[in-house]
Amino acid sequence: MASTPSGFLAEFKTFIARGNVMDMAVGVIIGGAFSNITNSLINDMIMPVLGIFTNSISFADLAVNAGPAVITYSNFIQAVLNFLIMAFVVFCLVKAMNAFHRKKEETPPPPVPPEPSAEEKLLTEIRDLLKDK
Repeated sequence: MASTPSGFLAEFKTFIARGNVMDMAVGVIIGGAFSNITNSLINDMIMPVLGIFTNSISFADLAVNAGPAVITYSNFIQAVLNFLIMAFVVFCLVKAMNAFHRKKEETPPPPVPPEPSAEEKLLTEIRDLLKDK
């Protein structure tokens, strides 16, 4: 199934123009900016405090020498903390969105007026007959 170049480009244009793709692009951009905030939080606030408890002047300097290789496990710990913070924030956002959607769904529809009784129907017919005369 080979598609023509113009057909491929038209299909790509349709794909890009979808709202979901644009929402995803905005999410990726905001996520990248939020990643910088998270990195700063970890590197500038949490790691120095952890460095105090590990008797290290700089937590970023924690490493193990294994022959010629240097294993900087502090970088791994920073990456794990970044992931946990990002996952927690995403969890909170999804939880808030779910609560918002639940509230939206729970709004009851307006009550349907009850059907008129036989007596009301009869009175309506009498009224309409009197109007016509």
